[in-house]
Amino acid sequence: MTAGRFKTRFAPSPTGLLHLGNVRTALFNHLLARGRGGAFLLRIEDTDAVRGHDRYAAALQEDLAWLGLAWDEGPDVGGPNGPYAQSQRGELYERYTRVLEARELAYPCFCSEHELKMERKAQLAAGRPPRYSGRCRLLSPAEIEARRARALPATLRFHVADGRTVEFEDGVRGAQRFQTTDIGDFVIRRSDGTPAFFFCNAVDDALMGVTLVVRGDDHLANTPRQILLLEALGLPVPTYAHIPLVVGADGAPLSKRTGSRSLAELRAAGYLPAAIDNYLARLGHTYEEPGLLSHAQLAARFDLARVHHSPARYDETQLLHWQREAVKTLSADAFWRWAGGETQALVPASAHDAFIAAVRPNVLFPVDVARWARVVFGDELALSSGAREAIADAGRSFFEAALPALEEGRASFAAVSGALKIRTGRSGKTLFKPLRAALTGELDGPEMAHLLPLIGYERARARLVRALAHTR
Repeated sequence: MTAGRFKTRFAPSPTGLLHLGNVRTALFNHLLARGRGGAFLLRIEDTDAVRGHDRYAAALQEDLAWLGLAWDEGPDVGGPNGPYAQSQRGELYERYTRVLEARELAYPCFCSEHELKMERKAQLAAGRPPRYSGRCRLLSPAEIEARRARALPATLRFHVADGRTVEFEDGVRGAQRFQTTDIGDFVIRRSDGTPAFFFCNAVDDALMGVTLVVRGDDHLANTPRQILLLEALGLPVPTYAHIPLVVGADGAPLSKRTGSRSLAELRAAGYLPAAIDNYLARLGHTYEEPGLLSHAQLAARFDLARVHHSPARYDETQLLHWQREAVKTLSADAFWRWAGGETQALVPASAHDAFIAAVRPNVLFPVDVARWARVVFGDELALSSGAREAIADAGRSFFEAALPALEEGRASFAAVSGALKIRTGRSGKTLFKPLRAALTGELDGPEMAHLLPLIGYERARARLVRALAHTR
């Protein structure tokens, strides 16, 4: 067990791909650790053998690494408090359950699910909060042995003494008070022998030297239980901070089930780590700086006092804003790698820099870059419905004048459009709209002054000839 150094942790269960709700929890913990010169720990909570999947554990580690959330302790990197997968810590949990049993602070419970359900139903009908009555705590050793002899399944419950008040200062929500009378004895080991979340989660935080636990406020009611456990075991109690959940448009917590895309899906679509970092760091947390910040800057300015107390609503428009800002900051080499194989195959090496400069302000994702690579360098130009309409409206005489204007101006859009203005008397949208439509197949996009030199004279002339044919 280590002590003294500030340490946060992210402890996901590998039951699916990471979505933005739990990624934000990881990010907040990472920013706090980096901002205070502390350590960030990754622990895989896979005690449920039915739900745990190696592929999800590997995927979440890949996602965190891609996002820049490197861990100082955990899988692959090791550390003094391993192993860092709970499925490998079973003997340790059993040792601590035996400590509680020896101190008569834990006891076997043979109540069936039906019995527990009826008990809760009766308590609710009487207007009391549902909690376990503690009846198995009153069993004599002989009665316990008799039930075991009949091979009755049993959980292990922690005995919560009545009449206590559990108090702690939450890093976000302030002073918290819970009455043990409302908690009741709770399960720390399931009937199949696996440890319950309350138990192994708390024990691992203490043994791994975690000093601050930042997690969703749906875990707030777990905290007094875990404090009671750690106190009973004589283990250090960390500080807790419970952050409001991220919710979708329907107000429900963000999850895969509510349509939230996984981090892997966002990554595959071409979202940049800086975009996701900047969006999530501001999702329920206030920064004074409006612009894109580096990860180090986000960490230096992160403060739990600036975490909001109400649920944070996911807004894809804001995520797209930060994606646009992140694309602006990419170096030419990074942009080229991000653009992907289709673009790299279409754009000649001599045109890399000019093409990037031309399309960067108008793209958000690699698919957008590839579309403009096809527009500029492709032999077959697809016309949007709007472009077809603009070409038809311009009429035959417009494109009959456009061909000699192109001959005169060659690859200079200013020269071409100037010559065409003189020949047709058109200006503004009536000039530029059909010309752009014929040359790019679109009504808007990157500046034509940058695109036409890349399209080139021969390709541009073929497109004007084709547009002329569309006016017949």
